[in-house]
Amino acid sequence: MSTFSRRDWLRASAAAVGGATLGRVSRAAPLPVTWDPQAAADSLATDSVAASNAARAATPSASAPPPTAPPRRDLSTPTVGDRPSRVHTPNGSSITGSRGPDGVWVYHLTAEEVEHEFAPGLTATCWGYNGRVHGPTFEAVEGDRVRVYVTNKLPVATTVHWHGFFLPSGMDGVGGLSQAPIPPGETFVYEFPIRQNGTFMYHSHHDEMTQIALGLTGMFVVHERGADRFDRDFAIMLHEWYVEPGTSRPDPNEMSDFNVLTMNARAYPGTDPLVVGHNDRVRIRFGNLSPMDHHPIHLHGHVWKIAATDGGRIPDAAQWPETTVLVPVGSTRTVEFTADALGDWAMHCHMTHHVMNQMGHGIPNMTGVDSAALNREVQPLAPGYRAMGEAGMDEHGAHVETGHMPVPENSIPMVGAQGPFGYITMGGMYTNLKVRNKPVDYDRDPGWYDHPPGTVAGPASAAQLARDGISLS
Repeated sequence: MSTFSRRDWLRASAAAVGGATLGRVSRAAPLPVTWDPQAAADSLATDSVAASNAARAATPSASAPPPTAPPRRDLSTPTVGDRPSRVHTPNGSSITGSRGPDGVWVYHLTAEEVEHEFAPGLTATCWGYNGRVHGPTFEAVEGDRVRVYVTNKLPVATTVHWHGFFLPSGMDGVGGLSQAPIPPGETFVYEFPIRQNGTFMYHSHHDEMTQIALGLTGMFVVHERGADRFDRDFAIMLHEWYVEPGTSRPDPNEMSDFNVLTMNARAYPGTDPLVVGHNDRVRIRFGNLSPMDHHPIHLHGHVWKIAATDGGRIPDAAQWPETTVLVPVGSTRTVEFTADALGDWAMHCHMTHHVMNQMGHGIPNMTGVDSAALNREVQPLAPGYRAMGEAGMDEHGAHVETGHMPVPENSIPMVGAQGPFGYITMGGMYTNLKVRNKPVDYDRDPGWYDHPPGTVAGPASAAQLARDGISLS
């Protein structure tokens, strides 16, 4: 029987930090080799986030501390076309078409290589449309006739499939079956009438494993004719990627170990919030063109109804209330609700590994292990090394962000972001719904919510415990 030696344990534990000492450092300079290992270990063992929370918890308070507002960044959706955009695509763009001389609505897509930022600190060479990943959200109106020119600037052939549409077979975009693939440097034209409304998608249907995995996807929204019943209408494409820490191109050969999970090709903390007014009627259109995984998207503080799929609208009598909607691969789901609760509300995939950035696995379980001695032994050989925390890994992202833990260039292992009450440990497929009193500037981040006094959880006082008969002995 084989034994697991101390050397093996050291090697496996080193893997737990996701190769944090490999490659050039992007967030912090390497610690010097000539150092005091004990002092360094003691310094790294101090979790600045935990210390901050502990200091705050030392004095019970009936109200929240003043929120720290992030910059009021622009959240508007860039739009190209003759018609105004009616759908907001967070971190994305819209294309609404130009009216041709024959009355047809004309669009132009260019498939090309794109340098894309998933989140601050992680950029990759992807494939996209019109200089973006994912491509722009198409907007059309039921009854339109559309003509789409597709120019291929990729080094390989491609096609575009119009996912969910009723159209002539020869316009369906399946390479080799319904059309010849578009060679590099060529422009093909698709034309078809739109006979339905709802939420659809478009994507490459040639060498699908590679081209979808590298980003050749987008949303396609067809509006009903007539008045819009919603104050806010959002489109969100769900996707997953594998980007090896320290590299800069997604691996299309990956089948299960995806480590970058995105909404509109952005991973938190790179995702823009969804800003709505109090009691706004809100519609969110989710599409999922992930290579392999379904995504249960959960919204805090509200209940929505699942109102439509890419097959059409669900009759009102058949809709049901949910707080989580499962969006299968190759499908769209549309939810509708009233934003009747003020605050900042998390919206995220409920698969826990899908709200982590570049998380590693296949390593020994370090939970419950006192790693201080291990850190002291390894750090002289690998400056900046830190094993996974003995009670989890909530501190890892904070240490990376604050420069305590060097990581490979172009990587964000387990990184989240600073929130109004400490470090938010979620990343990946996560964003926030921000509900504010009207009037609301939908195109600006309003910052963190200012909670009314007495509405924030905090440390229990001795008087409160005694009043309610809670014994901590």
